[in-house]
Amino acid sequence: MNTKKQPLFIAFSSQKGGVGKSTFTTLLASILHYRLGYNVAVFDADFPQHSLMKMKTRDLAMVMENQHLKKLAYKQFTTINKKAYPVIQHKAENILEAAHEFSETSTVAIDVIFFDLPGTVNTPGILKALAGINYIFTPITADRLVMESTLIFTQLLQDVIMKKGETSLKSIQLFWNQVDGRESTPLYTIYNDLIQQLGLNLMDTQIKNSTRFRKEGEENTKTVFRSTLLPADENLMKACRLDIFINEFLKIIQL
Repeated sequence: MNTKKQPLFIAFSSQKGGVGKSTFTTLLASILHYRLGYNVAVFDADFPQHSLMKMKTRDLAMVMENQHLKKLAYKQFTTINKKAYPVIQHKAENILEAAHEFSETSTVAIDVIFFDLPGTVNTPGILKALAGINYIFTPITADRLVMESTLIFTQLLQDVIMKKGETSLKSIQLFWNQVDGRESTPLYTIYNDLIQQLGLNLMDTQIKNSTRFRKEGEENTKTVFRSTLLPADENLMKACRLDIFINEFLKIIQL
């Protein structure tokens, strides 16, 4: 009899590119694995970009070339006494079976598996994969096209998969990303009301717009934000409210 605890399956998912799916997958995976003591794995099924696989290669090169980050990484890995979390490339089809198999054969008990999935419902196996995820988090921006496609997609998941189908999905959470602190746009109020009317979940925390989301590490940088090998710098997290987001995220998934 297999008594191994099943990991939580989590995806940052959206039908629009460029809203921060891969960034949030990396940020959360690194904070949970390196700072909060959980064991994490990531499945990258975002064909053809596979941006997380590429990011891991880039991060490794950057840490090796930057003396400060190299020391930081050495100190981290000797302190936490575990390896970097694996990033596994896989097609969306049969990804759930692959994740279950990975977790069952892993020498350490995996707490969370993050999935970076393709941003289109037309990908073979994608709806089945989404139905097998426990929690879906969807970044949204105050852009009409992003909102329209996201609300249609989220309603489809909630009405078709959660209400009718066999599913592991416990909740879908929308959250505001790239919020400009200077603009008090009435758009947010309109969209918040609409989200409520549609019966969808919206997280309280709004992620502030930050250049760090788009900045890849400079050569001599002493801090990192988005990295597969190190957790985001705490000051940079506070600047965009990621610290508050993490607390709300953990409350939702009840890890």
